[in-house]
Amino acid sequence: MVVGGGPAGAAAAVYAARKGIRTGVAAERFGGQVLDTMAIENFISVPHTEGPKLAAALETHVREYDVEVMNLQTATKLEAVEGGFRVTMASGAALTAASVVLSTGARWRKMGVPGEQDYLNKGVAFCPHCDGPLFKGKRIAVIGGGNSGVEAAIDLAGLVAHVTLIEFDKQLRADDVLQRKLRSLKNVTILTHAKTTEVKGDGTRVTGLAYEDRTSGEIREIALEGIFVQIGLMPNTDWLKGTIDLSPRGEIVVDAHGATSMPGVFAAGDCTTTPYKQIVIAMGEGAKASLAAFDHLIRVSAPEEKAA
Repeated sequence: MVVGGGPAGAAAAVYAARKGIRTGVAAERFGGQVLDTMAIENFISVPHTEGPKLAAALETHVREYDVEVMNLQTATKLEAVEGGFRVTMASGAALTAASVVLSTGARWRKMGVPGEQDYLNKGVAFCPHCDGPLFKGKRIAVIGGGNSGVEAAIDLAGLVAHVTLIEFDKQLRADDVLQRKLRSLKNVTILTHAKTTEVKGDGTRVTGLAYEDRTSGEIREIALEGIFVQIGLMPNTDWLKGTIDLSPRGEIVVDAHGATSMPGVFAAGDCTTTPYKQIVIAMGEGAKASLAAFDHLIRVSAPEEKAA
C-alpha cells in the first residue's frame, strides 16, 4: 500500500505493480504538491511542462497497471497488525497491507498575509530551483533569513536583476559562511527586523510587497516582480508522531533503502530526511522504496526450511 499520490507515490506504485504485487494508492489528491506548480523546467528529458499536466500523466501511468487508486483519502493512523499493517483514514475507512510506502509529501509554510494566496504562481513562488529561471533579469524578494532563504537568495542573485532578502529577526539565522557569500553579492539588499505585511499586484501579476520596519513601525513598499517564500517546509507527518522515528523537523527518518524505524514500512519523497526536495529525486526515492518493500516481502513470505 502506498500512502500519498505525488511523484514519489506514483513511482512506488508503478514499481510495485510491475513486480506483480497487489498494489493500492491512497491519496488526498493525486499529484500532490505538483498540482500547485505551474512551470516545471528541470524534469530531465522534458524541457517544459506544467504541474497539473504532470500530475495527470502520473495518474494515467499508474492506472495503466492493476493499481487501486483511492483519492480524497487522508491517513490518520498507522499501526502494525497481524500479517502486516493497518492505515486508518479520516473517513473512518481502514486499509490493511503486508507492506507500506509512505509518500505523504510536504507543504511550504506560507506567510499568511493579504495577497499571498491571490498571487500564488503569479509571482509568489516557493521553489527557487523550479521557478527561479522564470524571473531572469527581474527584481525579486526572498522571505526568510535561515539557511534556505540565504541559499535561495545566493542562487537567485545569479539569475535575477536584484534580490531583496527580508528577515523578521534582528539578524540573519543562516550559517556564517552563507551570510558572508550573500553580503559579497552586489545585487542583493538585506532587510532585517522586517515583517512582510502584504503582497501587491495588478490583478494579474505581483508588482511589489509591503513590509513593516519593526524598529520604527513604519510601513514601506518595494516594487518587484517575484517573491520567494522560504520560511520552512512542513512534512505531512503529524499523524505519524509516536509511531515511527521522525527528525526534529518532523521528517520521516529513512536509511539508504528508504526503510523507516518500523520494519516493513518504507518512505520516500519530501516527507523524509532525504535532502533536496525535487520532483526527479522524489520519483527515484519512490522507486527505491518500492523495490526495498518488494525485497522485504520476499523475505518475510519465504517458507522456512524444515529441519532434517
